[in-house]
Amino acid sequence: MVMDTVVPDSCRGFKFVGHSDLEGRGHSDQVMVTNGYSYVGHSKTRGVSVVDVRDPRRPVTVGLLPHHASSWALHLQTHDNLLLVAEAFDFRGAMTDTEYYLRAVGGMQSGRFGVRGRDYSAGMRVYDTTDPAQPRAIGFLEIEGLGIHRIWWVGDRYAYASALLDGYSDYILIVIDLADPTRPVIVGQWALPGMWLSGGEEAVHQPGRVGLHHAVVADDVAYGCWRDGGVTLIDVKDKTAPKLISHRTWSPPFDGGTHSALPLHDRGLLIVADEAVRVADQEQRKPIWVFDIRSPANPVAIATCPLPSDRDYVAKGGNFGPHNLHENRPGSFQSSTTIFATYQNAGLRVFDISNPFRPEETGWFVPPTPSRWMEPMRGRARALHSADVFVDRNGLAYLTDYDAGLYIVQWTGA
Repeated sequence: MVMDTVVPDSCRGFKFVGHSDLEGRGHSDQVMVTNGYSYVGHSKTRGVSVVDVRDPRRPVTVGLLPHHASSWALHLQTHDNLLLVAEAFDFRGAMTDTEYYLRAVGGMQSGRFGVRGRDYSAGMRVYDTTDPAQPRAIGFLEIEGLGIHRIWWVGDRYAYASALLDGYSDYILIVIDLADPTRPVIVGQWALPGMWLSGGEEAVHQPGRVGLHHAVVADDVAYGCWRDGGVTLIDVKDKTAPKLISHRTWSPPFDGGTHSALPLHDRGLLIVADEAVRVADQEQRKPIWVFDIRSPANPVAIATCPLPSDRDYVAKGGNFGPHNLHENRPGSFQSSTTIFATYQNAGLRVFDISNPFRPEETGWFVPPTPSRWMEPMRGRARALHSADVFVDRNGLAYLTDYDAGLYIVQWTGA
């Protein structure tokens, strides 16, 4: 269903353009836009929506790329005529939020969840999008484990993914060779010490969950976010042998949930978002950090972005805090001073970091409370949950929600 107009709960610097509930598949996560089409990963629906956004005022869902009924495909990447889709066992369908977010989800073997390929799918699917409305499956990388959570790929030979391999306590970094996209292969991997349980490593006992959400790669450095394990800078010039440059962790005393990193190499900065994973009155406020990385071996936190203050979002209920950052992908909106971040019950926020020591909030778009509830996170309050954002080179922002589908809004500036 396409809605002709939406009245936001709060707005500054944006103009509403279009919205779709994706034919009832509102529970949306990562969004990518290329060649006039948007691809949206889902949690409850087993598949990826294909959306014609050539007229952003009236987005039209034209297809669904299905996958195994016991797996999810939350995350994906596109470039030119290829689409990569991560598939993994659906942990949140089998666990409570506390179990999923606050402790390691892996173990010695994946067999306790059934037989891979029969009871769930795990790996990375490759599609040819020469016809963007009808992607054609051309390859599948099956991994020996429980799947891939998220991928970073911008069109070159190598992709970088977080993968839960057999024998590891949680997700680690893998490097995938796409020289032949019909036959992708893993050529390298890296994990924090204590994660390789079947290799005899002694588990590091740290509060919370330590596992790679994903890494963003720039100039052969992978900036990885490890949930309650902080952030790493990893040298991936040699794809077969990644090497640690530095590791910073701040949980405790902070609550962790480190989720997304955005390197700004021209300014020697790194933006890092900690995800809010519980309702607002059950955890500390999660920051968006600004790091100075001019010395990669010694990243230094120099500031945090201000909390949204246009409304009382704690009283609103639900999760209040960062989730994803717009990642400055090639061909999209790129800026080293303007940062777009989804903020769950506070919608989409924009920060100006012209002065990296004093970031300022310059805009926001907060969609209305959803009318349907579809995200299968048991016990979560019924509130807006803005999940991901992709901003095109003209400032058109594609914003997903865990319950309400896809919003398209135009950034007009502060």
